[in-house]
Amino acid sequence: MINKVLIANRGEIAARVIRTCKKMGIQTIAVYSEADQKAPFVALADESYLLGPPRVNESYLNTDKILQIAKRADVDAIHPGYGFLSENAVFAQKCRDEGFIFIGPASEIMQKMGSKIAARKTMQQAGVPVVPGTEGGVASVEEALQIAKGIGYPIMLKASAGGGGIGMQVVQSDAELAKAFASNSKRAENFFGDGAMFMEKKLEHARHVEIQILADNDGNAVHLFERECSIQRRNQKVVEEAPSPFISEKTRKKMGETAVKAAKAIGYTNAGTIEFLVDENENFYFLEMNTRIQVEHAITEEITGLDIVEEQLNIANGKALTIDQDTLTIKGHAIEVRIYAEDPVTFYPSPGHITTMQAPTGDHIRNELAVTSDYDVTPFYDPMIGKLIVTGETRQEAISGLKTALESYHIDGIKTNIPMLKAVIDHDQFKAGNTTTAFVQEYYLPMIKTN
Repeated sequence: MINKVLIANRGEIAARVIRTCKKMGIQTIAVYSEADQKAPFVALADESYLLGPPRVNESYLNTDKILQIAKRADVDAIHPGYGFLSENAVFAQKCRDEGFIFIGPASEIMQKMGSKIAARKTMQQAGVPVVPGTEGGVASVEEALQIAKGIGYPIMLKASAGGGGIGMQVVQSDAELAKAFASNSKRAENFFGDGAMFMEKKLEHARHVEIQILADNDGNAVHLFERECSIQRRNQKVVEEAPSPFISEKTRKKMGETAVKAAKAIGYTNAGTIEFLVDENENFYFLEMNTRIQVEHAITEEITGLDIVEEQLNIANGKALTIDQDTLTIKGHAIEVRIYAEDPVTFYPSPGHITTMQAPTGDHIRNELAVTSDYDVTPFYDPMIGKLIVTGETRQEAISGLKTALESYHIDGIKTNIPMLKAVIDHDQFKAGNTTTAFVQEYYLPMIKTN
């Protein structure tokens, strides 16, 4: 039985997990680095423990220290949030070996789905369509160039391990491939300890659409419909919405059924997300599986009325799902924008001191914040400092509400991407639902150059 949870994470996701735990009467333990001593999530927890210096290897990736604190605090379970150790199969197994409930899938499932190469093979075996590409890792530049002749450019070069766009690059020619292969492999090795690369055909004008699933330990699984996450910069999402403005009810049903089938085929448990690329004809192809809660889970909560963190905790507690696919429905439309401490033109991080911060409030507005006024944003972590979620009865109503909310969002002392977000949601192509993965390159960047 889970009565006390350690959150092995920081920022807004730590605060988010703490909020649901409090609602359920579960005690919470926060861990933090020296750079995060004044972070809001630290004060929200029932108990807080210092991990170590700011650098992630000495703090949020320090598994031994995290487990030591878990023992000292006498917790029952560990919630990994997203990022950091959330998809680290070794950490998940260590938690279980030490007698803690890991709030996520089994380590062997994480290991299988954590490798994009292994996940691709697993999905093919489960009958899930995949993007044309290599069946295994690519060992050398020479091999990559030979394979490229068969796939054809453009090609998406990817790191097998990890996520967040690290080690990922679109290449258009042999020259670009040769240059990108070595640098991306080295970067993946540095970030994930695994430099394995693979290659996929880059689908032009595709959409990034993902299906949220929940699966319990009794073999029950449901999907919570889709999220469209096509608007990205540096291969990282910045605007997400649910449901997708593009796919039909027929495709929605088929994608959901495919995701549930895949989850059951691998014996998946807890919350997870299966990501697809969708072409102009609504053909969809497996992209990857995230074996954790997603940054953008809030928009699914808004259109379904569910608390996904609560569902995670219940599943980890051994409880069966109490929701049925036939009774799940979509209510309204939700859009999330990620607020980053970054230059809205170059997309470079912009750490510094936030003098004042005023987030919008009101009906149909939800804020998930990692920072406050009089706060230092450091260069040690991802520069996302918050998420703004707005809902409406229709997509048009959600867009209008989001526009108003962004106009009243004020952060002084650092650069943020709020000007970019305003420009994106006010663009005619966004309003029309033409949100492909090429949106930033085709519409936002040209707009900057002309201004």
